[in-house]
Amino acid sequence: MKLARAIHFDESDINVYYSPARTGEWCISGGFEFSNWSDTDLVGKSRQAFSNGWLGLETFGRVTFVAITQIERAEYERLLGALAQHFVDVYGAPSADAALPTAAAELDEMAQICGSFPPNTLLTIIRELGSEGVRESYRAIESRSAGLEQFAIHGHAGDPQ
Repeated sequence: MKLARAIHFDESDINVYYSPARTGEWCISGGFEFSNWSDTDLVGKSRQAFSNGWLGLETFGRVTFVAITQIERAEYERLLGALAQHFVDVYGAPSADAALPTAAAELDEMAQICGSFPPNTLLTIIRELGSEGVRESYRAIESRSAGLEQFAIHGHAGDPQ
């Protein structure tokens, strides 16, 4: 099974999100956070989180880019429990057990998205708020194979540097 991890190319997420996700943490869309939002909620850093942010599953912060990678079943189960508890703590679910189906649906949706692409593919998310609610779309940036010559230093032993 594949999911996605937060990735940073620079420090811009620190400046654009109230709470940035950490590099390497597992992520999902997290669009449920915006289910009751209206145009008046879309200002400043909140607008950026809405428009382009994936949800990290450790910090529950946002990140702009995620990279697809394999996940072990035990790690998936840990994330499932953490997300279910987040639904209790933040959204008022009656118990983690009651929240498990919703947490599983969120993780499974992300696994389905990631399953369509090879490992190391980068994903971005774009959200729009319309009359029918939140609409999400995704953009994939596939990794390119790098030839050895891109990394090798050519020369001979004893050559001056």
